[in-house]
Amino acid sequence: MTDRSLVAAHAAQRDDIADLVTRRPLPGPGLPQIDPFLFLNHHGPQTYPPGNHGLPFGPHPHRGFETVTFILEGSLAHHDTGGHAYVVDAGGVQWMTAGSGLIHAELSPPEFKRDGGPMEILQLWVNLPSRLKMTAPRYTGVQADAIAVLPLNGGSELRLISGSFADAQGPVESLTGVFMSVVALTPGAEVRLPAPAARSVFLYAVRGDVTIAGKPLPQWHLAEIAHDGDTLALASDSGALLLFGHADPIAEPVVAHGPFVMTTREEIVQAIQDYQAGGFGDPAGLRL
Repeated sequence: MTDRSLVAAHAAQRDDIADLVTRRPLPGPGLPQIDPFLFLNHHGPQTYPPGNHGLPFGPHPHRGFETVTFILEGSLAHHDTGGHAYVVDAGGVQWMTAGSGLIHAELSPPEFKRDGGPMEILQLWVNLPSRLKMTAPRYTGVQADAIAVLPLNGGSELRLISGSFADAQGPVESLTGVFMSVVALTPGAEVRLPAPAARSVFLYAVRGDVTIAGKPLPQWHLAEIAHDGDTLALASDSGALLLFGHADPIAEPVVAHGPFVMTTREEIVQAIQDYQAGGFGDPAGLRL
C-alpha cells in the first residue's frame, strides 16, 4: 500500500447567512470542485438563544445532484414536495437525491426555536452523472443510533454513512457508490484509511488539526489529495473531527446555476422553466 499525498490545504471562506455562522471551503479560490463533490457549507458551531428564528433555509428548489447533511449539534426538520418529512437529531444524517427536481425546506423544529441550544451542521453537495440527473427524487433520514461506529487505532472511530468499511455497510445506499463517513481522531492518533487511487477523496477538518502523510491540514481546511496511492495516513496531536469520503469522478461538464446543477446551459434553462411552471411540486405547507 502507498499513502496518498496532500497537494494543498484550502481554507474555508467565511460567508454568514443571516445570523447563521457559515464557512465554505468548496467551491473556493483555486478549487472549483473535487469531482463529484461540488459544495460544502459548514454552519456553526454556535449557540442559539431561546426565542430564535432557527435555520434560514425555507422552501427552495434543486435538480441534478444530491445533498448530504450532517447534524453534529442541534436538529433539523426536513420537508419536501416529494412527500418526505423527517426531523434529524444530533449525530444523524440526511441524504436527499434531488434528481429530476423538487422543492424542500430545512428548518429548525419549533422546540429548538423556542428553547435554543447548540447548532453545528454540514451540508455537502454531490453531483450526479448525466444519466442519473433526471432520476426520481428520494430521501433517507438516519438517526445517530442507526449509524455504525467502527473502531480505529488508539480509540479513534469512524461513523459509516454510506459504502462499506471493516465488513460493515452504511445505512445509506448511494446511487453512485459514494463512500462517506465522519472520523473522530483521539489526541496522538495515527490511522491509515483506504482511499483507492482512482477515486476522488473528500477530507475536511471540522475540528482540530490533522496531518496527511506528514503535511498539515488545519481546522476548517479542505484537503486536495493526489492520486498517487491507495491509503490516507492521518495523524493528530490534539484530536480531530473529519468529514471523510471518496467517490469515482464523473468527468462530465458541470453547469451550475444557483440550486440547479446540469451538464449543459440548455438543461439549466429547462430546469428554470420547469420550476416556474410548477413542475417541482407545490411548496405550500413546507414552512414550520
